[in-house]
Amino acid sequence: MKKAVAVGSIAALVLASVADGLITWAVVRHAEPEGPRHPEISASTHGELTRVGPYFFCNVLNLNDCQSPKEQGELSVNSHDPVQLSVPTPIGSAPWRLLMVYDDPTDTTTAIFRPDSRLAVTIPTVDPQRGQLRGFTVQLLTLVQDEKGEVFEAPHAEWSVRTNWASSSPAGRRGRIG
Repeated sequence: MKKAVAVGSIAALVLASVADGLITWAVVRHAEPEGPRHPEISASTHGELTRVGPYFFCNVLNLNDCQSPKEQGELSVNSHDPVQLSVPTPIGSAPWRLLMVYDDPTDTTTAIFRPDSRLAVTIPTVDPQRGQLRGFTVQLLTLVQDEKGEVFEAPHAEWSVRTNWASSSPAGRRGRIG
């Protein structure tokens, strides 16, 4: 009798597992594909963290073939704590540019990093000459040639974070560190 109960229990467990597998297969089969995952940058300051995907991301060989998720992060800042920017290896292993916009948007500060040279940058939130940091942008660069044959750098991907000097609800995925 005990053997029959044990066999019945095992059979019920196997049937439940098969049913669970079939339900999972049916749900996954009809799910929308996520599409390609693009790298995210992260920025933190005084215990706040934001992670953001690209504002746009183009095919490096065809700059007309682009995806434009238009993600933009927001990070609450103060005048005492700098921003710690981190880029993942897929960005850091390529030439990339950091644009920092302070109070006067025509006076943008630019830093260009060679491949495999930097995965993190400290950004001051206040510059004595330029004022308060209003935002920053990370760009992946590629060389392009125009109709005249001139070669120049152009971004094929861009990540953007704006700073928030007042308390409000930020965009992007954000949380407390620690």
